[in-house]
Amino acid sequence: MLISHAKKLAGEVSVPGDKSISHRAVILGSIASGVTEIRHFLLSADCLATIDCFQKMGIEIVGRGEVGKDEKVVIRGRGMRGLREPSRTLQAGNSGTTLRLLTGLLAPQRFTSRIDGDESLRRRPMNRIIEPLSLMGGSVQAIGRGGCAPVIIHGNPLIGLHYESPVASAQVKSSILLAGLYADGETTVTEPGPSRNHTELMLRSFGQPVQTNGSTVTLRPEYHLQGREVTVPGDISSAACFAAAGLIIRGSELCLKNVGVNPTRSGFLKVCEQMGAKITRENERTSAGEPAADLIVKSSSLTGVEIGGDLIPTLIDELPILAVLACFASGTTVIKDASELKVKETNRIDAMVENLKRLGADIEATEDGMVIHGGRPLKGTALDSRGDHRVAMACAVAALAASGDSEIAGAECVEVSYPAFFDDLKKLIQDPDKPAPAPKA
Repeated sequence: MLISHAKKLAGEVSVPGDKSISHRAVILGSIASGVTEIRHFLLSADCLATIDCFQKMGIEIVGRGEVGKDEKVVIRGRGMRGLREPSRTLQAGNSGTTLRLLTGLLAPQRFTSRIDGDESLRRRPMNRIIEPLSLMGGSVQAIGRGGCAPVIIHGNPLIGLHYESPVASAQVKSSILLAGLYADGETTVTEPGPSRNHTELMLRSFGQPVQTNGSTVTLRPEYHLQGREVTVPGDISSAACFAAAGLIIRGSELCLKNVGVNPTRSGFLKVCEQMGAKITRENERTSAGEPAADLIVKSSSLTGVEIGGDLIPTLIDELPILAVLACFASGTTVIKDASELKVKETNRIDAMVENLKRLGADIEATEDGMVIHGGRPLKGTALDSRGDHRVAMACAVAALAASGDSEIAGAECVEVSYPAFFDDLKKLIQDPDKPAPAPKA
């Protein structure tokens, strides 16, 4: 993918539905009774993998619309015990969410199942899921190299537990809670800090009570979920790339429509505010417990900050694009407590440091993050996504703000979360010799 320097961005964009929420809507809709209708569903490769897994377990799922656009998915749920034993291996593709959440859901089922994924997914650690599920009585084996996928799950009756997780991870927490839906007794997860709460919000919207006290979540199974309508807000991780581009390219002004601003996911916006970014919210609303708003973004003079601690779980997927923002901020930005970046689709610390250095940034990797000294001009060059969609999109934004041209290898990996990313990006690039359309709120 060839990316050239952009002099100005203007207009509005509606980013696709949130990936995390889309996954969870399929999972809960499949084990609920009745029909679940999901609007603005993200029909990306990851979410399609989740749909495929449930179709292989006997769930009727019908989608409408064009991939990457405003989708609607209809699920005819079969109830808590309605899943059928799959005759073939369930394929999670590149989706860690699919692999880990389904492992928790399948641990208490009355059949044996096997989940596998692509080469990248086979490098993602599974012990953080297997340990708590085993303590609940689950029989889960990761038979791949280093305790990774493929995973074989022999369904067993489970007992509730109080698990103190060593990491703040929504995937770990969600896997345990999904298993806890079928357990004998109460299931509680305590994390070192709050992580994304999409699972808790969606469980409540489907009729399952969940109690939250700080970073502790407790569930007592009710054995019944009821299908419902779900409207998925726009994915803030995707919106963050456009927001960053609008902030660092002079004279830009954008309107990002219907973006999810869940407090457990909106750490990116908090950091932008600390850096001095001009981002305002309009038309705030809530659907199924998930808050959303339109974001108005104007180019800004930014200042380096320190990013770490409890903020990290709220912006873990946005750290690659925050590293790009830091290159255009005055002073130094320190990203720490983010070793989780090493076990994503690729080692995102190494990937971002390598690519930004190629562009001319003053950036160094640390054991758990990066140190970026902003203010150095970037120059277009050859970049490598390493097959990671977040890295590809962050590199695209950096390339837009760099002088000259850049070529991003493997840019097609954006299909995982945002199939139309480059098309939408091109629409915002303005010809400086023509008047730019004003963004609409």
